[in-house]
Amino acid sequence: MKKGDKQMSSANQFDWAVFYEELASKLLPYKKNRQELIAKVFQIYEITGINMPPLERDNQIVDIDPFTFFGMFNKGLVMENRINLISTIADLFGVVAPVPTSFDGIPVLVPLNANFYQYEGERGESDIDILWELFESALTYADTPTSENRTTLSSYFDLAVNMKFNGRGKITMGLYWIASDTFLNLDGRNVWYIYESGKLPRELVQSLPKISNKMPADKYFEVLEKIRAYLQSDESPFKDFKELSFEAWRYSEEVNERERERERVEKTSVQPTLFEDAAEADGDAEFHDTAAAYEGTEDVHYWMYSPGDGAMYWNEFYEAGIMGIGWDELGDLRAFSSKEQIRQRLQEIYNSSSSHVNSVLATWQFANEMKPGDVIFAKKGRYKLVGRGVVESGYEYAPDRKHYKNIRKVRWTHKGEWPHPGTTHVKALTDVTDYPDYVKEIETLFATVSVDIVEEDSTPCPPYDAEDFLSEVFMDRDSYETLVALVRNKQNVILQGAPGVGKTFVAERLAYSMMGVRDKDRITTIQFHQSYAYEDFIMGIRPTEHGYKLHPGVFSTFCKRAENDFKNDYFFIIDEINRGNMSKIFGELLMLIENDKRGEKLNLLYTDEKFSVPSNIYIIGMMNTADRSLAMLDYALRRRFAFFDLKPAFNSDGFQECRSELDSERLNKLINSVEELNDAITEDDSLGEGFCIGHSYFCDLPKDSETELDKALSRIVEFELIPLLKEYWFDEPAKVRDWEIKLRDAVR
Repeated sequence: MKKGDKQMSSANQFDWAVFYEELASKLLPYKKNRQELIAKVFQIYEITGINMPPLERDNQIVDIDPFTFFGMFNKGLVMENRINLISTIADLFGVVAPVPTSFDGIPVLVPLNANFYQYEGERGESDIDILWELFESALTYADTPTSENRTTLSSYFDLAVNMKFNGRGKITMGLYWIASDTFLNLDGRNVWYIYESGKLPRELVQSLPKISNKMPADKYFEVLEKIRAYLQSDESPFKDFKELSFEAWRYSEEVNERERERERVEKTSVQPTLFEDAAEADGDAEFHDTAAAYEGTEDVHYWMYSPGDGAMYWNEFYEAGIMGIGWDELGDLRAFSSKEQIRQRLQEIYNSSSSHVNSVLATWQFANEMKPGDVIFAKKGRYKLVGRGVVESGYEYAPDRKHYKNIRKVRWTHKGEWPHPGTTHVKALTDVTDYPDYVKEIETLFATVSVDIVEEDSTPCPPYDAEDFLSEVFMDRDSYETLVALVRNKQNVILQGAPGVGKTFVAERLAYSMMGVRDKDRITTIQFHQSYAYEDFIMGIRPTEHGYKLHPGVFSTFCKRAENDFKNDYFFIIDEINRGNMSKIFGELLMLIENDKRGEKLNLLYTDEKFSVPSNIYIIGMMNTADRSLAMLDYALRRRFAFFDLKPAFNSDGFQECRSELDSERLNKLINSVEELNDAITEDDSLGEGFCIGHSYFCDLPKDSETELDKALSRIVEFELIPLLKEYWFDEPAKVRDWEIKLRDAVR
């Protein structure tokens, strides 16, 4: 087909371009009147009845940029909502151009990364101003493409592209939306089509500058001008950027489908021991961030997994009931909305051009595709299996861990050593679900071999009562009975106390004693942090290769389990509860967790599903009263929780008994010094009893060797107590030195 033959169909196919360009011109005057624009944003969602996306923390919007405005309807949306939003915008802003009937050739954002700015307090003071300057200078250049206007545009392009969570794909996508005849979008699909598909002349591709996530403006314009010249030549089957963008999408879908079909055929005939791993070191392996959606979210998937090189963390993970993967340099994997973003970040970190295809796939699947209920086979090397487990939580980022900070909770059902049938692949994580014969063979190993197997549900949980609690926890009976009554009546309790008073230990044993058994399956423990959100806790949209999909959060999943086992009590334990933004995390559930609202149903934010918190769930939060970085809990949360103070228990009968058993002069001297230290902390107006040193620092000390005990006490002083005092009295070094001497003298 020649270019002329396409003009009529293209006019209808790309009718969005006229609408978008007129809207951009209507939006520009709001550069100096952003509060009115914010008011209209709220009006748009009020009129349409569509839930407003998170444009600011708790949607307390104080500023907005024009690209984020365009992103509201250029992201993963169902067509009905997209048309509804655009029609309402047309009415409010007086856009004369017809509402588009086609969106061919428009790249869209992933909803989780649809803002061009960070939230207030995290973004730079001028970030949104820079985005408005970029917007205005781009429209000026599109109207009058002089070298002077390009220079101005380039300066703002370079500033915007280097903002956190922005990059070449996102910024050029925004420019393309507002002036598609002037600007070329260099999103993942276009980059693949131009550089790797083989559809463009080799000489042209070889002449283009190297692509990068933080591509500077001069390199971007070099690509743009060379592609424009090609499109204007007789050699090109496309007449403009829009046709090129649409063909990049169409052809990538065709390639993806062929690849999926090839994999389906191969997976039915090839043994899993013949998996070939892509070579990451040579940089030649192709990386396709395909649009294939993860399907079958209700089905169990099976994963072959390596708990560290040579299974070096297997024992740690087994004891902790977790699984983890590396790549800690990436940080929280929820920050990445596509595999392409992960790949680009790895290239930046390691300063390489490698595709990192295995690393990208492992981190993406671990954070986004794995789900509760999936089965994990833990391996050691290529010839040995060491365990089996069932995933029990969504993805979590644990910044306080020393290594393998990307984790999920797992109920490990088997531990031992079994020969793997043949050789397994070397990748850290592989989905083997599509190899049913292989999965069956592995499962048979665990079902028939008895060495070190922990049978699922084969034996009843051991009983655990009040006497067991009092024998393990340094608490008197009256306090224990008060705490139990508090939990029973209020159903939501926060254990608050200084560091080292054993809050987590108490919470778990309290749950056991109230259930009457040590049943870990009826307890879920999570930790809040500053990045924790409603989408992690209740329900949220998570990216997939094909767009996005609703995923239940850890609390809503836990509620479903409890609802299906109503005769038994369930305990949901939240560590560091005041590190999270409670309104942001709980959302509408702040009402439903009240003891007199249990069982009442309410529509969730992301779905029409009716949801309730069962009355057999008890929530126990833990709060460190000595952490200066923590925000105060607001009244809305405080009135829904009861608060129980845990204090150092050095004088409890149980702790005194432990001291007597150890019979250590150094331990006794150190405890006496710590009690004196606690008196000083309590009397300090800037601290108080919430900052006292707890007894749990001195639990689980070596009992069989006095030498090892002395070493343990020295380590506690040097690496735990003294650093804590330096934080407490950071502005009183003389006081710190005095206590350093006293504590060190006690263990000499």
